[in-house]
Amino acid sequence: MTQPPNQPPHGGFGAPQEPSPGGGFGAPQTPPPPQGPPSGAPQPGYGYPQQPPQQPGPYASGPYNSGAYGQPQQQPGPYGQPGYGYPPPQFPGAPGTPPGGSGSRNPFRGKPALVVGAAVAALLVIGGTVWAVTGGDGKKDDKPVSKQTDDPKPDGSGGAPVNPGDGSGDGGEDPDNLNEGRQAGESKVLWYKEAPDAPGSGADAPGMWITDKTAVKAAYKELSAYHVGDGKPAWETIAFPQKICAVTHAKTSDDKIVIAYMSGSSDRAKCNQLQLVDLDTGEKGWTQEVADGALFDSALSIEMSLTGNTLMVGRSQSGTAYDVRSGKKLFDAKKYGDAPCFPAAFAGGERLIQVASCGAGGNNEHDEVQELDPATGKVKWTYVYEKGWRIERAYSVDPLVLYATKEEDGDKKVWNIAAFTAGGKVRSQVSVDEDFAPGCGWAVLARDLQGCEGVAVDEDTLYLPTEATTGANEIVAISLANGKEKWREKSPAEDSMLPMKVEGGNLIAYVEPSYDSGGRVVSLPVGGSSHKPVELMRNPQGVADIENSFYSKSVDWVGGRFYLSTTRLTGNDESKEKLMLAYGK
Repeated sequence: MTQPPNQPPHGGFGAPQEPSPGGGFGAPQTPPPPQGPPSGAPQPGYGYPQQPPQQPGPYASGPYNSGAYGQPQQQPGPYGQPGYGYPPPQFPGAPGTPPGGSGSRNPFRGKPALVVGAAVAALLVIGGTVWAVTGGDGKKDDKPVSKQTDDPKPDGSGGAPVNPGDGSGDGGEDPDNLNEGRQAGESKVLWYKEAPDAPGSGADAPGMWITDKTAVKAAYKELSAYHVGDGKPAWETIAFPQKICAVTHAKTSDDKIVIAYMSGSSDRAKCNQLQLVDLDTGEKGWTQEVADGALFDSALSIEMSLTGNTLMVGRSQSGTAYDVRSGKKLFDAKKYGDAPCFPAAFAGGERLIQVASCGAGGNNEHDEVQELDPATGKVKWTYVYEKGWRIERAYSVDPLVLYATKEEDGDKKVWNIAAFTAGGKVRSQVSVDEDFAPGCGWAVLARDLQGCEGVAVDEDTLYLPTEATTGANEIVAISLANGKEKWREKSPAEDSMLPMKVEGGNLIAYVEPSYDSGGRVVSLPVGGSSHKPVELMRNPQGVADIENSFYSKSVDWVGGRFYLSTTRLTGNDESKEKLMLAYGK
């Protein structure tokens, strides 16, 4: 396995490079052919001249998760992480300051830089009643329309939400009357739920899953399901013996998820208890305990992803794959090579992607990305990043789009976004000089590759929100063929517009609420010459404060309804904290 050449980059690609302290230009350098980036200077206006890269802010933003904003999260996402750009609240239960780097509010401060790497073929095999769960101690070309699913019908009275209040979903008075004063043209709150009790220090409420029938939400030690139209309970709440510590933000093709909860309540407890749950019925399937790896490779913290029928559970230095249908172990992803390389994170979806950290602390320290066969763990291809680059996020796995950072001058970071071919070669690298601001989460022990929301990818285009400095932000569409800007569109309000998903030839985006206006769901045509946002839904101004109040949130647009939930409970007993709201026409 050869290392990338250590030479200055050739002129003509990307934004101008900052000179290194010793004169000339430092890394990143141009990848060797044939997988290097296309030549040609960027269009005028993108970074001439460049300003010195800025240090990322200390807080991650947070509306958006994999798949449908449930991800995640720090907060994200698909928003599961703190913020949407608002200052972190000062209340008990708010997560502490995330570590520098990947957990920053804006991971794109600093300027684009080129990844250096070599694609290396590899043929390695690497390794209501509450149901109590017993456990151990210790993603057609039609325009999207605001059409709701038919069963059941929401209350058409336009008055108070149905089944509001205490979270039980069995009706009752609406003490808040969330639809009071609703204006013509605004959506209404179809139903809402209040959060369960949580410790004074707060608790996580990760994930949000929407099927044709149910909206399912995890919170602290509970998993609850509600009928999408009226909020009535879909099945009995599942109570776990310990707090929920990880979830699969995506769901299987037959609407199942896996929940991980702690083995106990002590400081030595591990996130190693797995439970399969059917989202439509609440039926519990197999259970499994995740074993520790070798020394310094424990299951104190894990992350999970789904690829077809494969559930990949990542520890800090390895991973284990299970058949999600049966819970049986398929293979282990273990240490490999002479560097050596330790599996550090995984991303799932249409493909199974592994990121490995190699040669830690040595002269050959670097990251590698691989595609694995989800059934066997066999390596399909390997791409080697140059020393100093850390792969932080996977914005998409098919096509594969990776975001990486590199520290320069001790406390500054440059970033790179690279798109890869199906065979693991560099297809393009983003050359747009911009401060982008998707909502990304942070992980304490394990990397969270799919913990960003507010970013969307289709076959040919990457959609990223810019950072709002004064007034409205923009969404920038970037070609995956050449890394250049295709178009950009300004938010229709003085609040940030964040991509959610691409469907029916349109980009669906969420416009954040302001103090005097509720949030909006808009549609931007991705083809043609006009990309002006078309409003699909405007939420009531009267509940804008609730939309704004969530320290971190998960959002989704399904069947003409907009779903919003918090991903962090404050544990504040003095107010009735909202857990989840459903909006409709």
